[in-house]
Amino acid sequence: MTENFQAITQFIVEIEKLKNVERKIKPVGLSRYENSAEHSWQIALLSLTLLPYAEQSPDPLTVVTMLLLHDIVEIDTGDKFAYDANHNDYENELVSAQRIFAILPNEQAKAYLKLWIDFEQAETPEAQFAKAIDRLMPVIQNLYNGCQSWIDHDVSVSQILLKNAVIEKANPQLWQWIKQQVIEAGERVGLRRE
Repeated sequence: MTENFQAITQFIVEIEKLKNVERKIKPVGLSRYENSAEHSWQIALLSLTLLPYAEQSPDPLTVVTMLLLHDIVEIDTGDKFAYDANHNDYENELVSAQRIFAILPNEQAKAYLKLWIDFEQAETPEAQFAKAIDRLMPVIQNLYNGCQSWIDHDVSVSQILLKNAVIEKANPQLWQWIKQQVIEAGERVGLRRE
């Protein structure tokens, strides 16, 4: 059993590196960029607050676990801006997930890798909800920080709506509300429509 404790400790020390992965968005009201660990914590909490409004009935523990695990791969691959053409880097991220989760005791490693893959494939109610929450948080941040990352990277309103349409799977009413907020914010700050 002590080797399990050692493995878990090594894993926790390894994921400490996530605090050093800089994202392309600034926390609301701050001038610095957020890190991936902050993002993971915030979306885990956002998911819990929105679970009562989920279109389906996803398992809360599965959703939160997925959200806490999904960006761990960025320790090796770095964060990729959601609107970049090369955003999807599944093969490299899978190699990273396998390496990092292999630090854990075998059963935990398999379980975490399975959850990570499930999140990426987004076929279960839990993964669909988790994916939607992952996309929702940067939208909320942009809406409350003057559309900072959208402006910095010349992202159009149509790109924002297309990229974040997965939110509709979590809750169609939430998506309609967010969509309207994005359109209004885009008009207010002068984002391109197309």
